[in-house]
Amino acid sequence: MTTDVVIVGASAGGLTVAEGLRRRGFTGSLALVDAEPELPYDRPSLSKHILDGRWPAERARLRTPAELDALDVDARLGTAAVALDVPGHRVTLRDGQVLGYRTLVVATGLQAKHLPGGSDLAGVHTLRTLGDSERLRADLLTARQVVVVGAGVLGCEIAATARGLGREVTVVEPAAGPMLRLLGPQLGAEIARLHVEHGVRLLTSTVVTGLVGDAGRVVGVRTGPGTVLSADVVVVAVGQRPATDWLADSALALDDGVVCDARCRAATDVYAVGDVARFGSGGAGGARGVRLENRTNATEQGLFVAAQILGAVGDAYRPMPYVWSDQFGTRIQVHGSVPVGAVVRVVEGSVPDRAFVAHVKAEGRLVGVVGWNSPGRVRTARALLTAFETVPSPR
Repeated sequence: MTTDVVIVGASAGGLTVAEGLRRRGFTGSLALVDAEPELPYDRPSLSKHILDGRWPAERARLRTPAELDALDVDARLGTAAVALDVPGHRVTLRDGQVLGYRTLVVATGLQAKHLPGGSDLAGVHTLRTLGDSERLRADLLTARQVVVVGAGVLGCEIAATARGLGREVTVVEPAAGPMLRLLGPQLGAEIARLHVEHGVRLLTSTVVTGLVGDAGRVVGVRTGPGTVLSADVVVVAVGQRPATDWLADSALALDDGVVCDARCRAATDVYAVGDVARFGSGGAGGARGVRLENRTNATEQGLFVAAQILGAVGDAYRPMPYVWSDQFGTRIQVHGSVPVGAVVRVVEGSVPDRAFVAHVKAEGRLVGVVGWNSPGRVRTARALLTAFETVPSPR
């Protein structure tokens, strides 16, 4: 039996495709496949409201069982996809079942990266799933010393949450400052000050060389010969990679994500959405394309792909990147990007007051708007940005 649309990945992007199809009047069969047994849930709260206990897990759910049933979707939750046959239009599941499809959407998101060695020690955590957040919270409640490895957005949010719970927190980062890929050095320095003011020990330009265990549990983080940071809990936040292992023999083009054209098409009758999708590849000059890791893009891309499946024509997918983060009661918002070497200028408010809007210019063109505790003003400033064309090369 062939399903009209099979969506592999039931997080924000995959769920949005299903809902977008139904809203546009699609009455065909839908299947939603995901390795996790959980109902679709939102991930941004995992490092904040869920981790600190302000929200029960249910509040992170994107839809109730009744709402999911109303979509008339065959929900295969807790069953991972393990192989894809593109010419045969078939997806094989871990339980041995094979789903035939007319259209496939890959929305499998990301997998957390691990440090080499020591990941099997008790007290060592990554944070990607709801279960990860619940396990980390349980450890944080009894911990005294927490070491967070990595000072990207996720690492900084986890550090802020752990410090808010009263734990001693050390953040170790190999780069010269926190959140440099997102904010650049000037605004990254403000994040560093924010954390230090709240009692976080921030070790930048510092490389972790290993974890130290005793009786099967982590007791420290080694940062150099003879240098060990004591730790009851270690959180590894060194980045994430696209969840594409199951596609290794599929003949889809994989390049740090599923390679797609400007309309998010990876192959005949195959699309990709969300964190796993590298869209805009090929075309003039053989562009490598762009992969965005943010919640807003997952939703917008899901709606775009739903329209493509139903035959919509029009412009290529050109989103405006948007990332936000809450740390120590401070909301940081970034529309667009902060490329290497960009000029960052505060245009409203002030840095000392911790409420400002900054414009980011590269080669004389406005490419980003950053808001710091200024949600209203940053929304107005965002209108100055033109449609997103390219993403700067990673730092």
